[in-house]
Amino acid sequence: MSDFAGVKGQAGLREVAARIRPHVLRTPTVNWPAPREDSGELFVKLELLQRTGSFKARGAINAIMQILAEHAGPEPHPGVTAFSAGNHAIATAYAAACLGTTAKVVMPRTANPIRVERVRALGAELVFGDTISDLYALVEQVQKEEGRVMVHPFEGPRTVEGCATAGLELSDDVPGLDAVIVPVGGGGLVSGIAAAIHHCQPDCKVYGVEPEGANGMQQSLQAGHALPKIEVDTIADSLGAPMHAPFTFSLIQRHVDRVVSVSDDELRRGMRTLFNDMKLAAEPACAAALAALRGPLAAELSGKRVALIACGSNIDFDTYRRHMLSE
Repeated sequence: MSDFAGVKGQAGLREVAARIRPHVLRTPTVNWPAPREDSGELFVKLELLQRTGSFKARGAINAIMQILAEHAGPEPHPGVTAFSAGNHAIATAYAAACLGTTAKVVMPRTANPIRVERVRALGAELVFGDTISDLYALVEQVQKEEGRVMVHPFEGPRTVEGCATAGLELSDDVPGLDAVIVPVGGGGLVSGIAAAIHHCQPDCKVYGVEPEGANGMQQSLQAGHALPKIEVDTIADSLGAPMHAPFTFSLIQRHVDRVVSVSDDELRRGMRTLFNDMKLAAEPACAAALAALRGPLAAELSGKRVALIACGSNIDFDTYRRHMLSE
């Protein structure tokens, strides 16, 4: 089978899965409990049950493992740094604690307090900025002054290959899929899922979905290159990547069949359906794949054997309640 543009093949991805296995969960894939009106089959990969509450733990563990393995000399590793509004910050703090190093994480002052609390509880040092430019500058300052290595939230083979292990598990659990629908923020998850599906189930299509107010990947695809700045206005803050990057963009450009958009109202309806049908309390990003199946992909995937990636659950009760009650 053809190379996947710098990402390991199936055997290599299985080695990655074995390497990170002590620190991540093999999350279950379950049948949707209610029958589909179009008579198709529906499965859900429950990454919202992953350690740290999202798929991000996979990429962070894989990246930091390899960073530490490459460290030479008797001195302790200076540690890692990262920038994130939430899920990647939690995952980096978790991975650093698991692997015996330290993390200094840069977050916006507007970050959800619950996520900030979880980062602190995992032992990471926190620095706050006001704007995206602040976050970049602060991460660069930490790298320069302390020698820490940045763990990118979505870019690069290490992150993508960690995310791909979720796709391996899905492919092993559910053979013969027609399509997988994956939420898109920065693109690390959909790149990883596409890599795994490409190698394990090459006839299966991979669709990305992003919020209408953060549809930067579609803008990048239209432009033909990864856009360095994207305006974000959506309730799905986990999918609100402020820019895209060349490596993950190139994988999506070549190997993801299509990226579609859903509205914030569709995300809220998806959250309600996840609760009503599966009793899952999920953040808005987690409902994106379901919203796409019931919206822009409904006709195309009618009667098909489809899997959804339920990506995360890091949301506080008050915010969740507000979304559930919003009309």
